[in-house]
Amino acid sequence: MKDEHITKIGEVLDGKAKASVTLRGWIHRKRVQGNLIFFSLRDSSGVIQLAIKKDSVSEKEFKEADKALIESSVVVEGDVKKDERAPGGFEIQVKGFKVIHFSEIFPIGKDQSTEFLLDVRHLWLRSTHLTNIMKARAEIVKDLRLFYDERGFVEVAPPMITTSACEGGSTLFEFDYFGQKAYLSQSGQLYNEAFITALEKIFILAPSFRAEKSRTVKHLTEYWHFEEEAAFFDNEDNMRLQEEMIQFVTQKLAKNPVLKYFQRKPEELAAVKAPFHRLSYDKAIDKLQSLGNKIEWGDDFGVEHEQLLTKGLEKPLFVYEWPKKIKPFYMEIADDGEHVKNADVLAPEGHGEIIGGSERIWEYDKLVQRMKEEKLNLKDYEWYLDLRKYGSVPHSGFGLGIERFVKWLLNLEHIRDAIPFPRVINRAYP
Repeated sequence: MKDEHITKIGEVLDGKAKASVTLRGWIHRKRVQGNLIFFSLRDSSGVIQLAIKKDSVSEKEFKEADKALIESSVVVEGDVKKDERAPGGFEIQVKGFKVIHFSEIFPIGKDQSTEFLLDVRHLWLRSTHLTNIMKARAEIVKDLRLFYDERGFVEVAPPMITTSACEGGSTLFEFDYFGQKAYLSQSGQLYNEAFITALEKIFILAPSFRAEKSRTVKHLTEYWHFEEEAAFFDNEDNMRLQEEMIQFVTQKLAKNPVLKYFQRKPEELAAVKAPFHRLSYDKAIDKLQSLGNKIEWGDDFGVEHEQLLTKGLEKPLFVYEWPKKIKPFYMEIADDGEHVKNADVLAPEGHGEIIGGSERIWEYDKLVQRMKEEKLNLKDYEWYLDLRKYGSVPHSGFGLGIERFVKWLLNLEHIRDAIPFPRVINRAYP
């Protein structure tokens, strides 16, 4: 049946459909009461209740309806009736019923374990919970692209296979590339810097890979990275851009109907407006120590530190100017020589770091010195050093973890639900 003859369920639920419709989708729930069968029908736009009376369809159609199990794909014709008792306020009184495919007994029932649902993730993606997360994620990504398109940024595509580390060798996935040692990309950042002398302002959306043996609610080994790089931007410009970006997305999402499916009130997102809270790393350490935490200067933050620093906040917190010794080699050194010109964005409500960004070292000699301090093999970075030889300019950029962003915006319990097929240290299937 051609698409022009099909009405989407969402149109019915919005009151925009004709009195008689043809719907196509999957049986979501089923209940039989003698000569009456109730179905919930699902398509990409929503779920609606169907009622099939034995005397309203042919004998063959009623037998097929009786036989059809959950997740069978069907086409139905019927009349739209308002019914406040039905989910969504509408019911379809079926006049015609055709099975496209009879499903086998669906393996997912009530009260399944998390591990089992991860094992059958390819089927669990049909759940209304994950369906709505994927819809929300798509809206968030669309709004990110819109924000940068409106500001003259150009989307580019860096490689996922590289021979040099961006964020340190301990979290690299190494593999044999036709006899040469290569790695999966930790970040597109180094390559992003190659574009700015031509395009000036760019962004990417690409997967990144981190071999981190972390078992937390915010870590994935494969995630989607939204990264920005801009010529002539200092760290202050960089932070301001991040504020504007987050504000743009939160204001859009606050008005989006998809938000009703989550434990996130629109007014909470509407309240996320620039300027954000700011705290230097040194003052953050002082604050943590004053709260009884045993963290020392020079330590990185863990989940507990991020939770303490953002407790009671309604919008994100910038922690800026971190110690040079715990940050990557490419970050511009602050005037005191001990800190770098960078900032991490911590989301409120304990969701933790969602963005890491910095001003970059743009002068050749200074970059070489810093790389030698970190004992890096300069030969592996010859192409990157070339960028500082031919028309280098001050520049800055940042990376936003899409799944961490989605987790915060929708107030999800675990990052694994922010991505279709989560990859963590104990799972690469399905």
